[in-house]
Amino acid sequence: MTFLNQNDSFEAENLELLEELVAESKSEYQIPSSTFDNYRVKRGLREPDGTGVMAGVTRISNAHGYVIDEGERTPVEGQLFYRGYTMSDLCRNFVAEERFGFAECCYLLFFGHLPTASQLERFTTLLDRYAKLPARFDEDILMKAPSPSIMNKMATGVLSLYAYDDNPDETSLSNMIRQSMQLVARLPVIAAHAYAVYRNTFGGHSLNLRNPKEGLSSAENFLRMLRPNKEFTEEEARLLDLCLVIHAEHGGGNNSSFACRVLSSSGTDTYSAISAAIGSLKGPRHGGANIKVQEMFDCIKENVHDPKDDEELMSFLSKILRGEANDHAGLIYGMGHAIYTKSDPRAVMLKQHARDLANKKGYGDDFSLLESIERLTPEVFRRYKGINKAMCANVDLYSGLIYRMLNIPTCLYTPLFAIARSSGWCAHRIEEFCTAKRIIRPAYKCITERREYIPLKERS
Repeated sequence: MTFLNQNDSFEAENLELLEELVAESKSEYQIPSSTFDNYRVKRGLREPDGTGVMAGVTRISNAHGYVIDEGERTPVEGQLFYRGYTMSDLCRNFVAEERFGFAECCYLLFFGHLPTASQLERFTTLLDRYAKLPARFDEDILMKAPSPSIMNKMATGVLSLYAYDDNPDETSLSNMIRQSMQLVARLPVIAAHAYAVYRNTFGGHSLNLRNPKEGLSSAENFLRMLRPNKEFTEEEARLLDLCLVIHAEHGGGNNSSFACRVLSSSGTDTYSAISAAIGSLKGPRHGGANIKVQEMFDCIKENVHDPKDDEELMSFLSKILRGEANDHAGLIYGMGHAIYTKSDPRAVMLKQHARDLANKKGYGDDFSLLESIERLTPEVFRRYKGINKAMCANVDLYSGLIYRMLNIPTCLYTPLFAIARSSGWCAHRIEEFCTAKRIIRPAYKCITERREYIPLKERS
């Protein structure tokens, strides 16, 4: 006990010293907003109208949510294209043909065309063979330094795979495709095993690590590895597979894909680039938003007496918007998007396929509440912010409830996003490396005045 008290005292002293240093340097991290305008800086690499700065060319995918008509941004129904095919059409046909589609989606993103039955069989055979983690990976990488963040463990896990690769730095197309397929196959296993270690370390549960089973889809294997009894329904697995397809790709300009491209442009290895993308996706302004939606949703349920009363719900949404409720950030999570205006095709698809399961599993009222949030938020912005523009639900509004219906723990929401998006990241990494041929290096204007060195003894 004395040792612990001494440690606590020492840590408190460290914190006090740190706070003194920080207090003296706060002004160094303040830049007037007008300075960005004076130098015509496009913050967030955004144009004044909110559109993205054109930073590259891609053949992988396109997110389309508006048209420019006589200089004005005109809202249209959203569409998402994977290699020229609409994501919605892919999902509809996978459902109609009663097939798991994520592996086929990965093939399309990697090779640029839909596979024949023979090509898909060879591809899935390789994914099965690649899925098993290297010997002692669990013990040496996942178990020795348990983390409360599954996303951080996935990032370090991916980075660690470099050491298990006999040819990690070669950047031939065949080697990068091989590494990409291994990552897509192994990420669900890393996430499931990292969660098992997390439950054991921080929750006191028994540690059960299951290897993936050959012949099962990524969605089936993930549910099998996650659940103590290994059981899941066909409907659950197909809905999760649909989520993976919907989250697989979203253009080169989204933060995590761009991060992956930035690292790839330097010539670094695949593992470094994909690990960086995972770190980006973790952020609450990106993939972590699906957790923020669920936290906001629970806050609304706790504080709104009658969720079916539009005026009461709008009143509480206005409090969230004013920063008076939920996390006080002034954001209604799950609403609005940088590209989509009238609709986000991913949200439309999730909503369409989640309704039946919500009613079957007793989440019908929760689903209705999300629909109400989607319907009322534009009016809340108009009434309380004076903003009257097209605004739609984004993919995060419904994905969290779907994962909750599938009994997936909250800490795995964003990791599932990463599992799906790894296919898109790898495609963008390969395309950047093979086509751009130049390191990404934007300019930053330094506004610090020049100073002369002062000897230490003369400083006040």
